[in-house]
Amino acid sequence: MSDEGFLQNMKTALHEPETGPTLRRLFVNTIFDSTFVILGILIASAFSSQPNYHIVVATIVTSSVALGISTGVSVYEAENMEQSIKMKEMERAMLTSLDNTKIHRISKSTTYLLAAVNFSAPIMSGLATLSPFLILGSESIKTAAYISLAIAIVILFAVGAMMGRSGQRNPWVQGARMAIAGIGAFIICYWIESLM
Repeated sequence: MSDEGFLQNMKTALHEPETGPTLRRLFVNTIFDSTFVILGILIASAFSSQPNYHIVVATIVTSSVALGISTGVSVYEAENMEQSIKMKEMERAMLTSLDNTKIHRISKSTTYLLAAVNFSAPIMSGLATLSPFLILGSESIKTAAYISLAIAIVILFAVGAMMGRSGQRNPWVQGARMAIAGIGAFIICYWIESLM
């Protein structure tokens, strides 16, 4: 398949009625989960009594990549199964095979698209929260940690606001709810870490 054909299939897949809502739902869940994981990493490494710059950076990078692979593969496998079931139902209704048809190619493109977006969500979250450490360097770990924490809360707020707008709810209220959940999780986990 040519690059032009692949891109056209992706574009068509994106305009399928089910793709948009599924994409939003999975992306929101994935970026929400990955941001909370990074909050845990910040507490355990950057806010510890003796923070180590290389451990903080390495842990954020490896966790983001691992989460990206995990969510990308799991979404691919789940969507591949769902698309296969959908194709078989259509084939039974039409009494013909749909292999190598435009419908089949769009079905595959939908699976790739959903998996790619969910692979990228933890990477995006990781890069955003990692940036203060890369910019400030090893001499300002605590400052970078506070900036990274603020970025994580902003990500949660933005995701919540996006959910609110999509669900025709107040985006400010929904964003604030997500941000408060992040702050609450940080406080609880910080308290747990202080007991150890």
